[in-house]
Amino acid sequence: MLKEAALRLFAEHGVAGVTVRQIAELAGQKNHAAVGYHFGSKDALVRAVIVHGARLIDEFRNQMLDALEARGGPATLIEVTTLLVQTSLLRSDPPWSDCYNRFVVALQLSHRRLFMDALEGRWNSGYLRCLDHVRRLLAHLAPTVVNRRLLFMGAALGGILSARESELADTSRPHPTWTDPATLDGVAHALAAILQGDAPAP
Repeated sequence: MLKEAALRLFAEHGVAGVTVRQIAELAGQKNHAAVGYHFGSKDALVRAVIVHGARLIDEFRNQMLDALEARGGPATLIEVTTLLVQTSLLRSDPPWSDCYNRFVVALQLSHRRLFMDALEGRWNSGYLRCLDHVRRLLAHLAPTVVNRRLLFMGAALGGILSARESELADTSRPHPTWTDPATLDGVAHALAAILQGDAPAP
């Protein structure tokens, strides 16, 4: 419960804007020292939240990639970007979060070193496999062009899904665009368009 409460508060207010007391209260802990008792520090809790979500995404992403590769794919950029979008939604059993992308995007802007250190190079293997497939599919382009487009695609993926989570968190009004299943398909196509590009390689 502490990780779930921390994630929601971090996503809504940023890491610096949340106290361990607030986390404990949202988690229903009467003892406000619960964060220190279970994690040692707020910084350690942030790392635990990062790893928990990243591990779930990475495991799901690798499973989907294994299945796709077993069928001889991915053969197109849209297959790669569709997989990236689907696996970024943090579907788990039981469900864990609906605000992890918001948390990650904000954290990378303010505490990127902490985010990367927490991953320890262990929980993004599926993402790196996807990038390898993109490089294979764009082998006709110069590596510098491909790397630039991968940078743009990654930023767009996080930003769009973060915006989606922010909108859906507002339950005071309907969100016909974001609740339409076709929207996520449109996101995947937009990401593929970023990668494909129209400009010739220099």
